[in-house]
Amino acid sequence: MDELELLSLVKTDPSQFSQIFKVYYKPVFGYIFRRTGDFYMAADITSEAFLKAFISIKNFSYKGISIKVWLYRIATNELNQYFRQKRKYDSLFDKVEPEEREKFSHYLSLDREELESELQKHEQYLEVLKALKTLKLKYQEVIALKYFENKSNREIAEILDINEGTLKSLLSRGVGKLREKCNQML
Repeated sequence: MDELELLSLVKTDPSQFSQIFKVYYKPVFGYIFRRTGDFYMAADITSEAFLKAFISIKNFSYKGISIKVWLYRIATNELNQYFRQKRKYDSLFDKVEPEEREKFSHYLSLDREELESELQKHEQYLEVLKALKTLKLKYQEVIALKYFENKSNREIAEILDINEGTLKSLLSRGVGKLREKCNQML
């Protein structure tokens, strides 16, 4: 079933939204988790994003923007709202403590294993995140979407609603600034 058929089905039978949830929950949760560094907050923000998507899907019209991109836009907006409201820009990407990892197993054991594996693959992961949190939010967003979520430039431009030239400039500057920060930490 393609996205247009699924969208039509969900609009006529809202219980079919569960199909969208099943496909996109894990990647959206992972994106939010990597942005916040807090499992519980990521779960809350992800649930808010999917609730907003469920409520507004009846108004979604497929005009070249996929459901996936639409969900990432909602998730990005929810993240930005969270950071604005809580004034937690300085805690973005805080180090995840090992004790917190133990709590993950109670909720999503498969996701936990995958996330822990990803964290263990990169020994410098937490140091890079520490440096990343010192950058402006506009650089954090594009770097997170490009390198943590493996989104294409086109997808990122759609999610953030900017043109690709602006995106390339933000990525170039952001990566350069991140590289400088990381070199200073050595």
